[in-house]
Amino acid sequence: MTEFSLIAIHGNGGGGFRFERIKPFLPKSVNFLAPTLPGFAEVKKDPNLKTLKDYAFKLREMIENEPKPMILLGTGIGGSIALEFLQHFEREVQGLILHAPVGTRLNQRLFPKLMKPVFVRRFGQWLFSSTLARPLFKPLLFQSPEQIPADYLRKFFDEYRRCEAFAQMFDIINDAWFKSLRPSNIPAVLLWGEKERVLTPDQAHDYQTLLPNSIIKLVPNWNHFPMIEQPEAFAREVISLSKKLLTEHDLKTA
Repeated sequence: MTEFSLIAIHGNGGGGFRFERIKPFLPKSVNFLAPTLPGFAEVKKDPNLKTLKDYAFKLREMIENEPKPMILLGTGIGGSIALEFLQHFEREVQGLILHAPVGTRLNQRLFPKLMKPVFVRRFGQWLFSSTLARPLFKPLLFQSPEQIPADYLRKFFDEYRRCEAFAQMFDIINDAWFKSLRPSNIPAVLLWGEKERVLTPDQAHDYQTLLPNSIIKLVPNWNHFPMIEQPEAFAREVISLSKKLLTEHDLKTA
């Protein structure tokens, strides 16, 4: 019997493969789905997807038949898409876990500013996924890259090379979009690694205005990709948090 569905929404560059390493550690009673959205990894881009609203509606189409209750887990820009999803389909999910999402401080952070010119995005995507540059990027992204299977890391970087929607995300995830979001009372967790270097943990507080029924959970020794580096711990954490969110939702709606 299925306890609940956990829908994992990937970040920029890659697809559902980002969550592949956690699958062996998930209970059989949990229906887990990590769809790859159009334009990411090996999935062809859909020219009709021009806004985050379009991606949210596409996500809904991909998951609408999954068993309820349902928890959304969004990481990076997957968190942005999850926030947009709530603007339209809040009643269809029972809880939200945002893991180091993208949205706040977009006009302040250096990286989004650097990536504004399209040619910089294209060059950055090529450089990041380049075979020659991978030895430089591995220690920047991962604390212990030598502990990650080599074939997994090859596919991880290869997916960035093939991602057709990579540059588009820097246009449609912007400060105006974030400021347009209305608050949601859905039970939520803002999940962050204390060693996160790409999206620093202090950003978690910025999301509590949008999610007043949320808590912040900081995990020691997690960096940007705990689902890859610490898959068992990541699976254990998100399952535990999902169950707490479902209990809270049940109490709220009783």
